Amino acid sequence: MQVSSVFTAVLLFVATSPELGLAAGLNAEMTKYVQGLETQAKKQESGFKGFDPVRGKKLFFDARPNDKTGTISCATCHTPDLKKSGKTLVGKVIEPLAPSANKARLTNVKETEKWLLRNFKQVYGREGTAREKGDVIMFINAQ
Repeated sequence: MQVSSVFTAVLLFVATSPELGLAAGLNAEMTKYVQGLETQAKKQESGFKGFDPVRGKKLFFDARPNDKTGTISCATCHTPDLKKSGKTLVGKVIEPLAPSANKARLTNVKETEKWLLRNFKQVYGREGTAREKGDVIMFINAQ
């Protein structure tokens, strides 16, 4: 098994293991939010089997056409290394997205909802689905 396969397996286990909780490492408020996303995802997708940080990573790095930059993804502003600061398209500094580097990340539901809405609209031109939001949260939470 390759290192990336082992990493992926560990991410999936930690993110979805009932023994560790749906969203290991998240506070109670965020855990409740993620559980709500799970309920929504089950209603939206009959085959939903849980959030997947690997899908979240794919969404985070998925480059889309953009009039201003040519292409854009979440990593365009947040950087490929979520432990480092990024910059908005107008140059404003964005603090690290990884909870391991920025303890304030993924601690406030209203902030998380606000930024997921804005960023999905900026990158994808639409609001993210419950599954997509949960997948991205699980990816970010693992950083």
